[in-house]
Amino acid sequence: MKTFNYTEGEYRIDVFVMSDEDCPFVYSVMEVNDARALVECLADQKFVLVAISGLSWQDDLSPWPAEKVFRTGKAFGGKADRHIQILEERVLPKVEESLSVKPTYRVSAGYSLAGLCSLYTLYKTSAFRRVVCVSPSLWYDGFLEFMQKNSMEALPKKAYFSLGSKEKQTKNPKMALVEIRTKAATALLQQAGVETIFEENPGGHFDEPMERLARGIRWILKNLVRDIR
Repeated sequence: MKTFNYTEGEYRIDVFVMSDEDCPFVYSVMEVNDARALVECLADQKFVLVAISGLSWQDDLSPWPAEKVFRTGKAFGGKADRHIQILEERVLPKVEESLSVKPTYRVSAGYSLAGLCSLYTLYKTSAFRRVVCVSPSLWYDGFLEFMQKNSMEALPKKAYFSLGSKEKQTKNPKMALVEIRTKAATALLQQAGVETIFEENPGGHFDEPMERLARGIRWILKNLVRDIR
């Protein structure tokens, strides 16, 4: 495995190259220690992981401004469009021009609010053809309605969704809608002809996040040779 990192403005970019041949590139917002744990879970896979950190999660991963969901929390800034523009125009080209291996396709993957943003990214750019949304914040105000009214820039070939079995049991009434809305989002992609799966994992939102994310990425990467598009 080859690794390197660099900074792009306020972002830190960590790249983990798990193949010496052209392969899928997985882009995900996560801290570097989480990225290392994810790579360990997927040590048998051939791919490149690009981990992006240094963001303001509440601002940079939220699609539009929204009220806070916890009394002691922050409101959402709604700056995901800016984040996606930086990703498409600056991060992707710089990473991919620096490597000898090239992407057979790109995967947008994320956990929690990053999972929501991974899905939102498909509505703003055609750069990604697979998506992994693990415990995504699909309770977010207006997001399901946004999906119902808008088309993705390019229909992905595969989409993976998962939740913890206890996530809907939260006392927060807004966040308790997460399972209903995640299953509804899954159905919307299935109806559009996308190969889509929804899985339920034991536990709550914070249980084994990298293991769950690895499970989704592994599903996306299966049938590697036949699935290139």
